[in-house]
This record gives sequence, structure tokens and C-alpha cells, in this order.
Amino acid sequence: MKIIDAHCDSILDVLHGQRHLGDKRHNGQADFTSLREAGVRLQFFAVFIESAYKPAKAVLRALEGIEVFHGELERNAHLVTLVKSKEDLKRLSEDQRLGGLLAVEGGEALGGQLSMVSTLYRLGVRSIGLTWNQGNDLADGVGVGEKHQGLTKFGEEVVKEMNRLGMLVDLAHIAEKGFWDVLEVSESPVIVTHANCQALCPHPRNLNDEQLNALAAQGGCVGITFVPDFIDAVNPSIDRLVDHIDYAVQIMGIDHVGLGSDFDGMDTRTPGLETASDLPKLVAELLQRGYSEEDVNKLAWGNWYRILNECLPKEN
Repeated sequence: MKIIDAHCDSILDVLHGQRHLGDKRHNGQADFTSLREAGVRLQFFAVFIESAYKPAKAVLRALEGIEVFHGELERNAHLVTLVKSKEDLKRLSEDQRLGGLLAVEGGEALGGQLSMVSTLYRLGVRSIGLTWNQGNDLADGVGVGEKHQGLTKFGEEVVKEMNRLGMLVDLAHIAEKGFWDVLEVSESPVIVTHANCQALCPHPRNLNDEQLNALAAQGGCVGITFVPDFIDAVNPSIDRLVDHIDYAVQIMGIDHVGLGSDFDGMDTRTPGLETASDLPKLVAELLQRGYSEEDVNKLAWGNWYRILNECLPKEN
């Protein structure tokens, strides 16, 4: 079964000097080889900007993360290839290597300059998460609390520029007012790369039914995540994770739900899904729940592929 995983933070391990992504022996959750062996054909790799670098050094830290990832691509060209266009996406079916899609997590990477959107694009970035948990000059994140503000004028300009270039607008971490504002502004489907369902687990990072409905109506997709706190506060498990998939499918329809593991971005691990090598267990659980192979293919691969094929530029 082919898989697209919409979020991991493995680049951070490289930035911190802990390992290289071509190494299979490590204490992390994902690497190029284990992802490919588990069936992942395309992995979103996020450049996360730690709070200590915000705001003054956020742009430099983002560029450092991007450079580190390009170094990993060059070092492991036999294992991974960068995906930047529809043509690259199509070639994945013929290429035995893992596809890597470069993302940035947090609009602080733009430094308040609209021109930085195209700069990141030229560097290979094809997805930007507008916020992390804090607020920035695009919008507020969920960590701001009840007094959060929505999308700013600059944020609107960024979304429109991302639409124009062919970059995915990621609303993971954004506060609710900003979520609704982006759906009004964006002319392309928006995504939430890693979040679950508030109805099953009332974590502020999860989405309520209205958000799930609206995301589907706009043509977008949610990546159900493996973070234990987002699955169940008491008993996170593969079984409970599939409950979130079931619920999201019930609300959104089968065509708008995918996977967004958040490997290497969590403090604790869900039993049974500790590393990328465990992904086949999730596929097996979905089949056991009664999903057809066609529907599992949509959840694991097809829904993200559709959005990427719609949003990415035709060629590099």
C-alpha cells in the first residue's frame, strides 16, 4: 500500500546534530530508508523554527533548516528525491526512491516580507504552515487562547501569493478565526497536515465538526496525526487513532482524510506506532475495520495526491 505522510519534524534532529536522515540506526522515529520500506512514497519534511529563534532570527533559522535538508538530499540522492511539481509527483510511480516535499512550519520564516514567499519557493519549499502555536504577523496560533485574532492583511497577501505560485497553505496550529479567514481568501484547497477530531479528544490543536465540514467543502484534507495527546488523553492507541479516522470520514467523506504522523515532533509515542516502520500496522487496522482496499488507498495515498496534483506547479 502506497502512503503519503503529510508531516514529520525529522529535519530538526539533523539541525541539532543528532543524526543524518540516511542513517537507519538512530533513536528517532523516521528516516529515508524506514519510510520507504514501510510503504511511504512521499513524505512532507517540515522545517520547524524553535521559539528561541523567534522573531529576530526566524528567517535565518528557516534558511538553515532548508540548507540542511538540501544537504541530506545530496548526501542520499540514491534514497530520496525532492518533489516540487506535478511532473515530479507523477515520476514517483516510476522512481524507487522516497519523494520528499519540503515544508516550513511558521510564517515567521517570511520576516514580514512578501518577497520571501517566492524566495522559499525557489529554494524548493512547497508548503507553509502559516502559524505554529504562537501568533505572528500572518495570524494567531491556537496557543494564543480565546483572545486570538484572525488573518492579517499581510497574511491575506501571503495566502494569495502561495496560491499563485502553487504552494500548499497549511492551517495546522492556526487559531479558529484565522482558519475561517483563510478559507474565505484561498482560491486553492487548503490543508491541515496534522490534527485530529475535537469531538473525540478536546485538545485545542484538534478540529471541531464545523471546521472539518468546511475543510471538506473547500476541497481540502486533514492529516490524522499520531501524537498521543491528540488521540486520547488517557489511552492513545492504534485502535483509538482509527476512531479519529472513522469520525473524520463520517463528517468529511472518504475523499478528504489522510495521514500526518508528526514523526520526530512528539514528546511521547503512541503504542504500536512508535516509528515509521509501524505504518503497515495502521494499514492492517484500517482493513480490519472494514475499509475496502480502494478506500484505504484514498486515506493512505490518493487524497493527498489529488490535492498535490491540483495545487503544485506543472513543472519546476
